[in-house]
Amino acid sequence: MKIGILTSGGDTPGMNAVIRGIAIRARSLGHEVVGIKYGWKGLMEGLFIEVPYDYDSLIDMGGTILFSSRTNPFKRENGVDQIKNTFKENGFDAVIAIGGDDTLGVANKLTREGLPMVGVPKTIDNDLDATDYTFGFNTAYSIAADGLDKLKTTAKSHNRVLVVEMMGRHAGWITLYAGLAGGAHVILIPEFPLSMETVLSIVKKRFEKEETSWALIAVSEGYEFENLDVTGVETDEFGHVRLDKLKIGEQIAEQLSKAGFSSRAIVMGYLQRGGPPSPYDRVLSTRLGIAAADLVHERKFGMMPALKGTQIVPVPLSEAVGQLKLVDEHHWEFAKKVMGLD
Repeated sequence: MKIGILTSGGDTPGMNAVIRGIAIRARSLGHEVVGIKYGWKGLMEGLFIEVPYDYDSLIDMGGTILFSSRTNPFKRENGVDQIKNTFKENGFDAVIAIGGDDTLGVANKLTREGLPMVGVPKTIDNDLDATDYTFGFNTAYSIAADGLDKLKTTAKSHNRVLVVEMMGRHAGWITLYAGLAGGAHVILIPEFPLSMETVLSIVKKRFEKEETSWALIAVSEGYEFENLDVTGVETDEFGHVRLDKLKIGEQIAEQLSKAGFSSRAIVMGYLQRGGPPSPYDRVLSTRLGIAAADLVHERKFGMMPALKGTQIVPVPLSEAVGQLKLVDEHHWEFAKKVMGLD
């Protein structure tokens, strides 16, 4: 079989390890693998790149050697027809799409169009349904937690409140896990918003004692701040607002400053998904890549490998993109106890 591999959406630590897993397994089964550049854009336009045999260089390499874009073929004129032509003209027997909700949503639609697709769940946000964890999440929240560890020294030295903005559009998993691991005193996530009055009460209580007159606040970039206005803010091809333009962290820091606290905002941004994947994500990525190659070999299209407990199992793409996996009440109740709110 001739198998195409593409990566789409935001770069995520572990993408190259997935590519490596696919290539090792597929080639051992006698199949040919072809890299598709720039995600769905490359599949539309026939842009290809060789998948190297130097597997050792891929296991710990961040980013994606196949490059990426946020192209949505269903929003491009004749986009789906172009993809069908690429399949026919290049003799593809299947394509493995490595991506998050948007990418796998396209793969699911293309499956319904009759194209042989297999997905691999990828997102640092950990918000894909039908899988317990996605690769890249462990690396991302570990980096963010390390950032909180480093910021403590400045916060303590200057009796300051530092507001640390983290990635996670609709889901607060990174902020929650990083906040808990990094000892944040306030955790603000989209699923369970707190009032500014509650935030101020936590900070004021800390400043009542000299030894705790500093604070760290972890906030998701998609947190719905009170009276937030998104009118006119730029969106991408999937209709998502450019969250970096909203400056949620700065807005909260400004409110704290008005209340009399020395406050600054820090945006973790792309640091969270940069650099090499954690050892955990390297193993998970490799397992998913091998499982995806097996699904293609068995011609189980319209499926993706998912982590269920400690096992990798096949699930339909439609289950992964039906709804986002958001932070649940159980996790939030634990966080509230840590913050002293329960």
